[in-house]
Amino acid sequence: MEEGFKMQRDESQERAFMLHEENMSSISLDANTRTAQDEISTVGTPTSSPVVVSPAANLFIKPVVQMNSGSRVRRSTDFAPAVFSNKTKELSDGKDLSMLQNNFAVPNNGSLLESKPVKRKMRCEMPPKTVMLIDEMQRLLVRHRARSRSMRPRWSSERDREILQAKLQIENAAVLKNDPNLYTPVFRNISMFKRSYELMERLLKIYVYKEGEKPIFHQPILKGLYASEGWFMKLMEGNKHFVVKDQRKAHLFYMPFSSRMLEYTLYVRNSHNRTNLRQYLKNYSEKIAAKYRFWNRTGGADHFLVACHDWAPYETRHHMEHCIKALCNADVTMGFKIGRDISLPETYVRSARNPLRDIGGKPSSQRHILAFYAGNMHGYLRPILLDYWKDKDPDMKIFGPMPAGVASKMNYIQHMKSSKYCICPKGYEVNSPRVVEAIFYECVPVIISDNFVPPFFEVLNWDAFSVIIAEKDIPNLKNILISIPEEKYIKMQLGVKKVQRHFLWHANPVKYDLFHMTLHSIWYNRVFQIKLR
Repeated sequence: MEEGFKMQRDESQERAFMLHEENMSSISLDANTRTAQDEISTVGTPTSSPVVVSPAANLFIKPVVQMNSGSRVRRSTDFAPAVFSNKTKELSDGKDLSMLQNNFAVPNNGSLLESKPVKRKMRCEMPPKTVMLIDEMQRLLVRHRARSRSMRPRWSSERDREILQAKLQIENAAVLKNDPNLYTPVFRNISMFKRSYELMERLLKIYVYKEGEKPIFHQPILKGLYASEGWFMKLMEGNKHFVVKDQRKAHLFYMPFSSRMLEYTLYVRNSHNRTNLRQYLKNYSEKIAAKYRFWNRTGGADHFLVACHDWAPYETRHHMEHCIKALCNADVTMGFKIGRDISLPETYVRSARNPLRDIGGKPSSQRHILAFYAGNMHGYLRPILLDYWKDKDPDMKIFGPMPAGVASKMNYIQHMKSSKYCICPKGYEVNSPRVVEAIFYECVPVIISDNFVPPFFEVLNWDAFSVIIAEKDIPNLKNILISIPEEKYIKMQLGVKKVQRHFLWHANPVKYDLFHMTLHSIWYNRVFQIKLR
């Protein structure tokens, strides 16, 4: 997996053509070539929108015509189904006519004339139909904390009672105003977090399933855009403190698969069909349910997965619906459940040997650029951002794709290290590696992505170290930023520096780092979801 900033043109073009039967049209670029700048490269303009064909009719219709008195006449035998993902479907006469009408115009004289298909935009090329802003997410989290939504276990266990007891201790934690090891302002409730973390370290036991074959299972990717799922897998499977060999002693069960390797191994290029990926995970969950009794006890509610690929919400739908999902693509319109699921930070790792390379940035007094963005025009939002702000204001350094090469990469990094605010607009999906990247370079992230649940939303206070604005407010972006008092900005930039430790991977995990924060959020949400008979 190379470190360069090039991305193959056909990879970005293919992504613009991805569809599936449930209107999920996101696609991830190759982890070997897509970069954290989303990735700053020499890729050209976005491709045109594809033709949308109903996935219920996954076939190729071949019109065979004969000339009759100067007109083209269709016969009922003129349409032949084709193989699609090793499956063959045939249309009924009614569906034949419907599909025919989508591709041909029939003049008054009854002749059949071929017409151009109607092009439709994909979901990722259009604004969402429904919008949930950060304030509503806050209220939703409070409501879900007040009432558990987890499935009641078929029978209770000693582990359940331990978790319930931990919940009582967390809710009644002694009030802390300051802590020498934690920066209070970046947490929602420092008292509850501290107590929960202590109980996790002392009590939590996890069983890691051995089932599953490489490369989809047990083979972590430690570089590139999907490194978060790989680093967690590596550190979890090698952990001796939390992992137990006896399933009866486990509070939680980890399914160690890589959503990136699932796509790489099973997806048929240009097929526009991901059903086999979801079926593969369905077969896996059914296998462990048949072999062990623990899945069926809770319907999977005490099981968790960690996945960073854009397709993970689709791949884990239905058959893993009750599981705790740690997802980079934390989109509330795609099934992400606030209060149960975990928004996993999307971290672009350039060096597996040194994941902390280039960390840090200039102090707030030396950051003379108001706002900075550079990257490719993925999705519908970034073109809007550039339309309003590219070359419009000297304080707003808003660019499109930067040239490939080491010099360009260093220029990008220096811009982030020298800017007060780093703009983090969504791409094809709601998540972006720029959020963590901004924290990495101690730049206050400005998140522009409706329906995106920020990482570790259940415990972190994002108002203390970031700016979150609605997509509709892009025209007012500069006014929003300059209206922030200098004193508040300095506090936010300090918050970024303090929260940075919670977004870092270490070869040997340290307290409160990204591995432990991910594990804690999984534990924390399970504690507040558990139900007993």
